[in-house]
Amino acid sequence: MDIPIIGVEDWLNVHEMDATWDIAQSTIASLTMGELRALDEADGATFYEQLDREKMNYGWIEGSPDFKAEVAKLYEHEINPRNILQTNGCTGANLNALMAVVRPGDHVIAEWPTYAPLYEIPRTLGAEVEYWQIHEELGWMPDIEELRRLVRPNTRLICINNASNPVGAVLDKEMLEQIAEIASSVGAYVLSDEVYLPLENTENFKSMIDVYEHSIVTNSVSKTYSVPAARCGWVIADDEVSDAIRTYRDYTMICGGVFNDALATYVLRHRDKILDRNREIVFGNREIAQAWIDSQPRVSWIPPKGVSTSFIRFDIPERDEDFCLRLLDERGVLLVPGSRFELPCGARLGYCAQPDALKKGLGLLGEALAEFD
Repeated sequence: MDIPIIGVEDWLNVHEMDATWDIAQSTIASLTMGELRALDEADGATFYEQLDREKMNYGWIEGSPDFKAEVAKLYEHEINPRNILQTNGCTGANLNALMAVVRPGDHVIAEWPTYAPLYEIPRTLGAEVEYWQIHEELGWMPDIEELRRLVRPNTRLICINNASNPVGAVLDKEMLEQIAEIASSVGAYVLSDEVYLPLENTENFKSMIDVYEHSIVTNSVSKTYSVPAARCGWVIADDEVSDAIRTYRDYTMICGGVFNDALATYVLRHRDKILDRNREIVFGNREIAQAWIDSQPRVSWIPPKGVSTSFIRFDIPERDEDFCLRLLDERGVLLVPGSRFELPCGARLGYCAQPDALKKGLGLLGEALAEFD
């Protein structure tokens, strides 16, 4: 199988451990184990007592009943536990879902540019992939009329990333309802990667699973819930797709692991406390980033919609990748070049780092940009 590298992952794999000031990540400041223990107000006793009872075998192959019950609470309508399958992060959820649905010769429409696996995996599986482009002049939103023109009688799948990585734009429930109507007109599935949950204007956000019966949604505890170490995600789909994913899981992962399942369940059980903490980080850091951008003649952005990933536009006479390499080498600051997302002349800014790290990283970034003046 010949598949391209994922630009952002390749960049981080090579460079992230060299950074002193990492403002490239899209997770809301990862929780420490000490912070996790504090969630139950018993120094993590509920988590460790559960682990003490567990055998370190394969555990529940599809995810424990407790895990599935916590996941089900995230959605508006009742979901059969059989349709919730645990995966190795959202990355594993997308891989298994796409392998289960896409066939050679299928027509697939993918939001673009965004997280590359949503269009590169279908292409590698033999599908004809067309892009539903996001537009900077529309606030990084796609045009629904363009989707109507792209869809065909043989369209098998529409892939969206809601909220979008790296630009932080959110498709609201009205847009999702229109996507569902278009997909339904040709009997297509909609895969919605929902790993970035908006933390503001939540009344205008819905999961695709609560909008369209033939949707496939993927998520994890990595980004919004600040625990990428758990490597625990999930995919929700109808019976036909879920049964196909079961087969692919046996080839790709077998199970998520007893420890990961217990940690993810604990995180979701205490999600309200985590989300309160993360709203403070998101909103406070966005103000920090906005004030810094307002002071910078060579930087602009469309503010992210209450999610942890954002894109800043550069006005500099240098390739973004070359600039980001110099920034890392000379000042220890890590960004992801926009070209790694097919968005040249900019960078992904992980503005939801710890506030002190964000301030220091932005200060050093400002010094580097001032050298062009």
